Amino acid sequence: MLTKEQIAQRIAQEVENGQYINLGIGIPTLVANYIPSHLDVVLQSENGLLGIGPFPTEDQIDPDLINAGKQTITMVPGSALFNSSESFAMIRGGHVHLTILGAMEVSENGDIANWKIPGKMVKGMGGAMDLVASAKNIIVAMQHCSKDGQSKLLPSCSLPITGIRCVKKIVSDLAVLEVDPKGGFILKERAPGVSVEEIKAKTAGKLIIEGEIPEMKFD
Repeated sequence: MLTKEQIAQRIAQEVENGQYINLGIGIPTLVANYIPSHLDVVLQSENGLLGIGPFPTEDQIDPDLINAGKQTITMVPGSALFNSSESFAMIRGGHVHLTILGAMEVSENGDIANWKIPGKMVKGMGGAMDLVASAKNIIVAMQHCSKDGQSKLLPSCSLPITGIRCVKKIVSDLAVLEVDPKGGFILKERAPGVSVEEIKAKTAGKLIIEGEIPEMKFD
């Protein structure tokens, strides 16, 4: 199975030149460390920053520079800081090309649940609902199963839904999957050493397998 860093590394392969990208809390923030240097992309944070760089080394830490997950970050040359209201205007205006989010559950129709577990205290849904409603492309980074071994890729979400029919692709610790517009998870790649049978056993939603499924490749 992939580590969190390997999930982020695989997602970085989906990044295209010229994109404005929002990275969600958790595994998605690690993607900033793996974006190929030849690509000209701009990472956006909903707390008011364009131009996020890789995570800082010890000598680069600035406590005043944080992302939406309250992690210390770096800024690349040409970065801009602004009010969070302007940041959400960018998001709601459809100017973010790609959003990478974590999830607690994804349904075979592309619904995502990632903001609340009933009975547990949360401070609010953050920017997730705006992001899933507005981004042109949404990729989910997640663990394939919960800690007790239950699949998180389901026929329908059991947790409160963040967005409906919005997820396009999922990169889990077991596989890369695309959401079929007609319903179902299309298996595209498998993690090194992971069999199709294991992925099938750990996917509760409809799994679509077409031909030979290659292993993921890392540069």
